[in-house]
Amino acid sequence: MDVQTRLLEQVIRPGLCTGCGACVALDAAARAFMEETPLGPVPRFSPDSRLSPLAFECCPGKGLNYPKLYMEHYGRLPENWLTGPSVAVRTGHATDETVRRAGASGGVLSRTLVFLLERNLVDAAIVVRQGTPTPEQARAVIARSPEEILAAAQSVYIPVSVLDRLADLEPGKRYAMTCLPDQAAALRYLQLRGESRAKQVAYVLGPYTGTALYPAAIRSFLRSCGVREDDGVAQLKWRAGEWPGYLEIRTNSGRILRSNKFYYNYLIPFFITRNSLQNMDFANEFCDLSVGDAWSPRFEAARGGHSVITTRSTRMEEVVSTMIREGLLTAERVDALQATEMHGHMIDFKKRGGYIRNRMRARLGLAAADFGMKPTPLPLSRVLVEIVISGIFLIAGTRVSRWFVERIPERWIGPLFNRLRLTWKAVSKPTKRKGLSSLSMIPTEPLEETAK
Repeated sequence: MDVQTRLLEQVIRPGLCTGCGACVALDAAARAFMEETPLGPVPRFSPDSRLSPLAFECCPGKGLNYPKLYMEHYGRLPENWLTGPSVAVRTGHATDETVRRAGASGGVLSRTLVFLLERNLVDAAIVVRQGTPTPEQARAVIARSPEEILAAAQSVYIPVSVLDRLADLEPGKRYAMTCLPDQAAALRYLQLRGESRAKQVAYVLGPYTGTALYPAAIRSFLRSCGVREDDGVAQLKWRAGEWPGYLEIRTNSGRILRSNKFYYNYLIPFFITRNSLQNMDFANEFCDLSVGDAWSPRFEAARGGHSVITTRSTRMEEVVSTMIREGLLTAERVDALQATEMHGHMIDFKKRGGYIRNRMRARLGLAAADFGMKPTPLPLSRVLVEIVISGIFLIAGTRVSRWFVERIPERWIGPLFNRLRLTWKAVSKPTKRKGLSSLSMIPTEPLEETAK
């Protein structure tokens, strides 16, 4: 079976593809491309496509062996399985208020990318920009100026292929790249196997990543707000306004729709992506710099946007330390375990929930991602909670459920969902947090000690 057929039969058709774009970049014939669909970007191959075995090996959709990848890239397994390998963990934000407020939380990723470019540490940055090529879509673009980097600030909550842009890198140039967790892992795999274009990426940065939505969620939201099908999107921002922000959509007819971040999250059960459910990495553990919202009463009361800032390589730690000394970032060191308390619910959703969901699929005879590790402790009560969660996602993802929810005005369903969300978190917290602070991941295959 050739590589193209393996990807089609074992990853794409079973619905495991994350849309990362790595296989497209590795087409020696340059005939493959990423096609936009209501379920996000999907690779399309030509009969003339020539994919090396590496295109299948690096595929994060089928799963990558994370313990082996930790050993190859970091030379060790994580000391803290909640955050992944790290050099330092901080909370903070960009000191430039324009940059800070333009970002989804504290503007740290944008400011760091600008720093790398201005100090000639990279020649360009691959970033994801909402509104390209249409207001409703998002694309990975190559930014060669600070202005282009800042134009890509803000979160994007729909799938976007990034690794296909490896095919567009100029020989001899150095790049920074913003990645989601599955993309960062695939990129590291390619770098470790000597893929020349992947090795041009000198710095890998990315957000903490919980859940993403299929693109169809946007049109569903518009229908729930009574927007006509022929009234197109003129502008879309996922985190507009004061942190934590709100979804803002401007239509061609001039309507302006705004929904509190915690209200439009009602779309998640109905349009959550398969990658969100199968991936076991929340903190983007293969990036040099991982950044997430700093959810705590202190920071939420202070407003303005604060981030958890995790460095994972010594050279990125040097970059961040320099930015702090020069007043470009305001940041303070925090204990790694303390930082994870801000994201305990989502860490559990990924580390333990992802494993349970993947094993449930495998036991049902369905294709499932395998990341080469299993969590411990894993109480039976946690498995039972996950069965309930998966049942909710299964029912909510049906056409009937989506049709029904679109008939409920957003101004009603948003606040109702938020109350239900808070209630569920309170009820499930004892079970989902049980044993989480002592969580370890056990490799499911023998490991060879690999010195970095």
